[in-house]
Amino acid sequence: MTGKVFFFEPIFKTKIWGGDKLKDFGYDIPSDKTGELWAISAHPNGQSIVKNGEYKGSTLGELWENHREIFGGISGDKFPLLVKIIDANKDLSVQVHPDNEYAQRYENGELGKTECWYILDCCEDAKMVYGVNANSREELNDMIDKGQWEELLKIIPIKKGDFFYVPSGTVHALKAGTLVLEIQQNSDTTYRLYDYDRRDDEGNLRELNIQKSKEVIELKFSNRQSKPIVDYIDGMTKIKFIESPYFTVEKFEIEGCVSLENEHPFMLMSVVDGDGELTVEEDRYSIEKGDHFMLSSKVPKYELKGKLKIMVSYV
Repeated sequence: MTGKVFFFEPIFKTKIWGGDKLKDFGYDIPSDKTGELWAISAHPNGQSIVKNGEYKGSTLGELWENHREIFGGISGDKFPLLVKIIDANKDLSVQVHPDNEYAQRYENGELGKTECWYILDCCEDAKMVYGVNANSREELNDMIDKGQWEELLKIIPIKKGDFFYVPSGTVHALKAGTLVLEIQQNSDTTYRLYDYDRRDDEGNLRELNIQKSKEVIELKFSNRQSKPIVDYIDGMTKIKFIESPYFTVEKFEIEGCVSLENEHPFMLMSVVDGDGELTVEEDRYSIEKGDHFMLSSKVPKYELKGKLKIMVSYV
C-alpha cells in the first residue's frame, strides 16, 4: 500500500540514569543503561527509519521534506512531533525547556519543547518534580543561587496511568523507578537546572544551564492539567487527555472491533499494551505492545481489532 501506514525502527539512547525496563516491550536494547527509545522522530539527533512498504529505508525527515502529501500538505519547516519512551532507572536531572520564541533565538532555530507524559509504570510511592514554590522572579533566582532545592521544587505523587501536561517553562523531573511515554514537540533542547551533584562516567560534574533556566522558567502554575474527556464507542473507550496548541493526545482502549475515521493530516500511534490487528482497506497488520506507527492523510478509514491500549497523537 502506497504511503498509508508507516512502521518505524526503534532508536535507543544510552543515559547515565537509564535502565533495562524497555526489554518489557520486546525491544532488543543495547545496554542496561538504555534511558530512551525514540519511537517516532524526525529530529537530526535521531531519525526514525521506515521499516515497511514502498518507502522502506527512508527517514521520517525525508518523507516530510519530499512527500508532504503524506501529511496532508500541511506547512512547517520541521515535522512537528516526537514520541519517546523513557526509562528512569535513576532520578533525572531537574530541567526546563524553552518555548518556540526563545529556542529559535538562542538555539539555532530549534523548536521549543512542550511535552506530556503518560505513566506506563512506576514503583510504589513514586514521585516527580512538577513546578516550583517560588512566588516571584526574585525569590526564584535567590533560591536557585542558594541551592535551596528542597524548598524550591514541588514534588508530587504519581501512579501508573497518570497523565501530565508539561508546557515549556515548567520545571520538571522524573524520579527513579518510572517508565513513561512522552509525546512532545520535535525538539532536543533541555536546560539542566540541578543534577544532585552527579558525576558522569569520567567523573566530571554534568553541565548545568542556570542562566538560561532562570530566563525561561514560568512561575504561574495554572492550567497545567485538564480533565480527561471520556467517550464510549462500541468496542472502545476513547480518553482525550489534552488538546494543546502543539498536539492532541488520546488513549484508545479497545476490546473487540472498532471502525474509525481519520480526520487529521497524520496520526501517530503507540501500542502500550495488548495485541490485535490494524486494517486499512485490504491490508491487515498485526500490532502488539511496543509497536509504533503512523497513519498518513491517505487513510480516511481504518479498523482496530483485539484487546489493545494505544496512545494516539496528532496536531
